[in-house]
Amino acid sequence: MWIGWIEFDILLGDVQSLKEKRSVIRPLIAEVKRRFDVSVAEVGDHSQYRRTQLGVGLVAADRAHLVEVLAAVERFVAARPEFELLSARRRDLHSED
Repeated sequence: MWIGWIEFDILLGDVQSLKEKRSVIRPLIAEVKRRFDVSVAEVGDHSQYRRTQLGVGLVAADRAHLVEVLAAVERFVAARPEFELLSARRRDLHSED
């Protein structure tokens, strides 16, 4: 069993409040979940309205599938015009590590 995750550090565009931040982040989280069948959560920068950190996790039977899905999620997030992807950190582990 392979366990993988990717953490995104995101700078949001023209957002002036936490309410506006939620209106940008919630649809992104929902679309990533729907499109890639992964777990997604806002994992940092909760009180800053122009920054957020998202975590995406996946469990897979083989590493190739895990890497393929996480790379597709990264491309999808990076292509969104409403914010700037500052960094993405990816990690994968085998259950016996």
